[in-house]
Amino acid sequence: MKKALSILLALGMALSLFAAPALAGGADTSEHVVITYMVTGNVPTDKTEETLAILNEKLTEKVNAELKLLWIEWTDYMSVYNLTLASQNGNIDLVGTATDWLDAWPNSINGAFLPLGEELLKTYAPKTWEQVPAENWELCKLNGEIYLIPEDNYAQWTNHGFMYRGDWAAEAGLADGVHSWEQMGQYLQYIKDNKEGVIPWDAKPDASLIAQLTGGWQSSHTSNIFIEGMPVALFFGNSKDDPYTVSKYYLEGDELINFALNAKAWADAGYWKEDVLNNTSIDTRKEFEQGLTGADQHHTQTHVGSARKRMEEYQPGSDLRFFWFGEETGNLVKLNITHGAMAVAATSKNPERALMVYDLIRNDQEIYDLVNYGIEGVQYVRGENNTFTRPEGYNSDTDGSTMNWWWGRNDAFTLNSPDFAADDAEVLYAAYDDVAINYPYGKVVFDLDPISVELDNLSNVFNTYMPQIVYGKNADPAGYVAEFRQQLKAAGYERAIAEVESQLAAVYGE
Repeated sequence: MKKALSILLALGMALSLFAAPALAGGADTSEHVVITYMVTGNVPTDKTEETLAILNEKLTEKVNAELKLLWIEWTDYMSVYNLTLASQNGNIDLVGTATDWLDAWPNSINGAFLPLGEELLKTYAPKTWEQVPAENWELCKLNGEIYLIPEDNYAQWTNHGFMYRGDWAAEAGLADGVHSWEQMGQYLQYIKDNKEGVIPWDAKPDASLIAQLTGGWQSSHTSNIFIEGMPVALFFGNSKDDPYTVSKYYLEGDELINFALNAKAWADAGYWKEDVLNNTSIDTRKEFEQGLTGADQHHTQTHVGSARKRMEEYQPGSDLRFFWFGEETGNLVKLNITHGAMAVAATSKNPERALMVYDLIRNDQEIYDLVNYGIEGVQYVRGENNTFTRPEGYNSDTDGSTMNWWWGRNDAFTLNSPDFAADDAEVLYAAYDDVAINYPYGKVVFDLDPISVELDNLSNVFNTYMPQIVYGKNADPAGYVAEFRQQLKAAGYERAIAEVESQLAAVYGE
């Protein structure tokens, strides 16, 4: 009798499980849902869809959901990105974002993202909640509410500088490499004098490049710290010891003049093309690989992630090196943890399931590998010591898998690609760790409305004068800087500085 009763009870429990909705973390997962992930990047022409099919089988098994990719292509990406968020109607769930290059805070303020309460995160993204320290969650809050999940468990350096050829530097008498702007000039002059048919640096007039060069000189010759979240690169803190006073570098002192004089000297020496401001169609990276130019400007991750190995392939013995901006002064700031972050769209119909999918991608190695590396044996072959190689005959354009998961990478699962220059990275990262400070403005969310007119005017002034200064296109650099400074004052720069300082003081109590 007891045996029969126990069988009946077991049968009843099994039937009840089939009858009731499946629950995971308190979410009803009985209905299959599609989670749309909005991501910046061009629509892939490779085997991403094949990877996605396998990924979705796994996600269905685990949380009864599948992932759909909504690509925001690079052409005019910022406008399209913001317009897509502004016009959302339940068609988006997960949004890849950033506070320094994808308007995370303005979009949070404008209601594009869902506030993520602690209970919501603890329940539906429990592994992520435990992994992110309390102080990092604080940096993801607006008005006391969490809006972002930070990519804070992934080591990367996106500080900019010049990539240059170590073999040519040695020929130029710089056997220890280039470690200053002055030595960079010596290197470029050597190329000009000795490498026929090679442009020392075939520069472009991109707005982002101009801002990097301007800030690069500034960080190499002052203790100023760049303040993110502003639409024009004119706002820097004085130093790590005085971070909440905004620098007057662009209004007074000699260093901006010195930068203009150096740029004029480089232009007169012919280190770039005479018509550099119209030089928009070239690909400096490809020219570098072809041996047609001697330098390329980008960040550390580009150098160690692919450029060094590719240069060795295309230019054997080139011994690619990296001179990082701020090296002379040891002026370096660690990457803001919200340089990559994930948000949930405000109109998402399934925010709980979206968080569950995010938690899996960040913390489940099988899912993580599919999203970040593709199908094992098709896109990659796992090696020893956290490395992977490509299968024989692999072509990234046709055989790759691309999901641009830049918002929740995890060092616990990261594999170094065959293009990653591990030895070079170890040396650079050690040098950085010796001097770098944490980003000191992570808690502030600027309200730009009070100075919106000034910022528009300042952007116009900056975009008018800085390309001319950066590429030495004025006969009297000192006089041109003086004119630039006068225009900044007329545009309301001093009022903007005062407002930024006021908002910093409100947050940090200075």
